[in-house]
Amino acid sequence: MIRTPAVAGSFYPADASELQYQIQSMLALCEAKTMPVKALIVPHAGYIYSGQTAAQAYQLLQHQSQFTNVVLLGPAHYVYVEGLVVPSASHFVTPLGSIPVNTKAIESILDLPQISVSDQAHAPEHSVEVQLPFLQMVLSNFSLVPILVGNATTKQTAEVLERLWGNANTLILISSDLSHFNHYAEAQQIDQRTNAAICQLSESLRGDQACGCRAINGLMHCAKVKGLSVKMLGLCNSGDTAGDRERVVGYGAYALS
Repeated sequence: MIRTPAVAGSFYPADASELQYQIQSMLALCEAKTMPVKALIVPHAGYIYSGQTAAQAYQLLQHQSQFTNVVLLGPAHYVYVEGLVVPSASHFVTPLGSIPVNTKAIESILDLPQISVSDQAHAPEHSVEVQLPFLQMVLSNFSLVPILVGNATTKQTAEVLERLWGNANTLILISSDLSHFNHYAEAQQIDQRTNAAICQLSESLRGDQACGCRAINGLMHCAKVKGLSVKMLGLCNSGDTAGDRERVVGYGAYALS
């Protein structure tokens, strides 16, 4: 079973050449940084809005070819999800090609009570999909463990991450935007507080701070246990990029090492 693109042509270009050019251009604009990485938090709006912020995280992966497995958690926006859900698909497809799903890794978590299978939830979801072309551009060959997080506790999410944490070949990737639909100045204040909380490894983010709060909280729990630290790579909102400033969405990019 193949999971086909749902937002190609809307969130990002459907033409492969155009998509490659856009991502290459965004990566080229990033300040070159090198640091060891185990996990990233990356926004998931349309590339015109959050792509440049996302690129600041993905730029770090261009020189870290050890990653052959990506555990990707994003919030479920379209279908109510109890706990966390995985797909039955064997591959996720984008205009840049096909990505194999790490079915062995998925099988290793199916015994957890908070895990279930839902292709219905994955089919329309953009939070996972928009990350894939970036990954295809910066990693050579990798498999994917796509997970949507719904009504799940920090403990439940952290248990899944712990099970999938793997070795140095596994990248943990959390897909999340920050505040939603506030006036520009208010959004800046909210996102600055959220930024401080993330950098302090807070496990108490709320939905009004980040749509991927449950996945972030789970990651923060694991990060504290494993002694990781957080570095903020970029912070802005849609009023800084391509939107008006009346109802903006916040974007942040972070690396954990």
